Amino acid sequence: MGTAHDYARVFNALGDPTRRVIVERVSEGPVSVSDLAKPLKMTLAAVVQHIQVLEASGLVRTRKVGRVRTCSLRAKGFAPATDWMAARKSLWEKKLDRLGALLDEEE
Repeated sequence: MGTAHDYARVFNALGDPTRRVIVERVSEGPVSVSDLAKPLKMTLAAVVQHIQVLEASGLVRTRKVGRVRTCSLRAKGFAPATDWMAARKSLWEKKLDRLGALLDEEE
């Protein structure tokens, strides 16, 4: 399980629509920063800032070869969010099971 800081970092990074678009694009495979920026209606500097947030959250990594910086997905960076959601899902399933049992008793 991650810490509250890990959860906050990942959910904060995914809370922005532009960053979600970037994550979707890099989930298809490595993409250069300039190619990521082309369809977005913002400056290259703004895109780089979004990528820095995603990189700090552990969701993407960048690599520079020559003059080209490429972004790729870090699947294990999603673990804190996945763990957090799985724990909540389990909790709610238990609560719903108890509610179902209670309703069955009343019949």
